[in-house]
Amino acid sequence: MNLSLLFNVPAAIIATGIFVLILLFNRLGFRYRQKQIRKYPHDEIDSIGTIEGSMLGLLGLLLAFSFGMAASKFESRRAIVVEEANRIGTAILRCDLYPDSVRNVLREDFKAYVETRIDYYDAGDDESLIKRSLEKGNIYLVKLWKLVAQEGQNPQNLVRTAQMVPALNAMIDIVSTRNSARLAKVPPLILIVLLVLTLTSGFLSGYGNKAKRRNMVLIVGFALMTTLALYLVMELDRPRRGIINLDTDQKNITDLRNQFVDGK
Repeated sequence: MNLSLLFNVPAAIIATGIFVLILLFNRLGFRYRQKQIRKYPHDEIDSIGTIEGSMLGLLGLLLAFSFGMAASKFESRRAIVVEEANRIGTAILRCDLYPDSVRNVLREDFKAYVETRIDYYDAGDDESLIKRSLEKGNIYLVKLWKLVAQEGQNPQNLVRTAQMVPALNAMIDIVSTRNSARLAKVPPLILIVLLVLTLTSGFLSGYGNKAKRRNMVLIVGFALMTTLALYLVMELDRPRRGIINLDTDQKNITDLRNQFVDGK
């Protein structure tokens, strides 16, 4: 499996777990400091403000880096979906360059191909359904290419073929581009390091508390903001599910169905 367990678990569940763990580690850090004070009442517990600040700074830096990476990948996926819709639409329009006998066959295959690209997105994260839609789509791509190549042997179709081949080739190429973008995710190791840093920062913030009672407003605020940042990173990295998705952009491909309505 290329996908990690971390990716397969819903982001909301992971975020909830992280929030609870931050509070727990903060409490553990606070209790450990109190235990040290009781154990060594005459010793002065060293301040860890510098270490705590450095850890929080490192956490913030890695969070910013991860968020930027996830946002960049999301924007790239969004742009590829729109570009694919434009390329397919261009190829469909160029079917009109051919005589009706060829045009109708091409349009039927294009219509079936569009459905496979809709199924590709609707498959979500189900790898078996994604693979099935890609295989089915490849069948129609081969049929389209063979027909265009065959018609290109006719001297009367040289101009038509010169227009259709680049459009069809671009449409074929973007399939692998889009699938590669789907598989390109924030490395799980980065998310694991982020989690370790977050929990360590929670522990140190609890240990560094010199008061006899914890300020729950600050603790909950830190846990909530950190959790939300991590949640956004995970949501941006999972555009096929969750509240941040590509549904609006995918509609550009779904709307291609309109080009086949009433024999257009």
